[in-house]
Amino acid sequence: QVQLVESGGGLVQAGGSLRLSCAASGSIFSIDIMGWYRQTPGKQREVVATITSGGSTNYADFVKGRFTISRDNAKNTVYLQMNSLKPEDTAVYYCGAAISRSRTYRTWEWGQGTQVTVSS
Repeated sequence: QVQLVESGGGLVQAGGSLRLSCAASGSIFSIDIMGWYRQTPGKQREVVATITSGGSTNYADFVKGRFTISRDNAKNTVYLQMNSLKPEDTAVYYCGAAISRSRTYRTWEWGQGTQVTVSS
């Protein structure tokens, strides 16, 4: 069993900051890509940022310069520092990760999501 648990969401005023965390636990051999995604009602889930085990990052254009993704491989944890938040950043944020349970068995796992609400 593998589990991703997010924390750090909440309500913040426009211009404020939040830091999301996502910790993976369970039977883990290794973790490749980890990422943050978000979804609003009636829309598809979209990628926000991803990071490889080597630290290479990619960001959606709408968060470049405002959000920073990082990870602690020793703790199997990925973070998302969100600065200069805008009302349009309001969404449920999900953590996702490619987790290997052995050398030959890898699955994509999702966390349960954490609500981020930015007030104007």
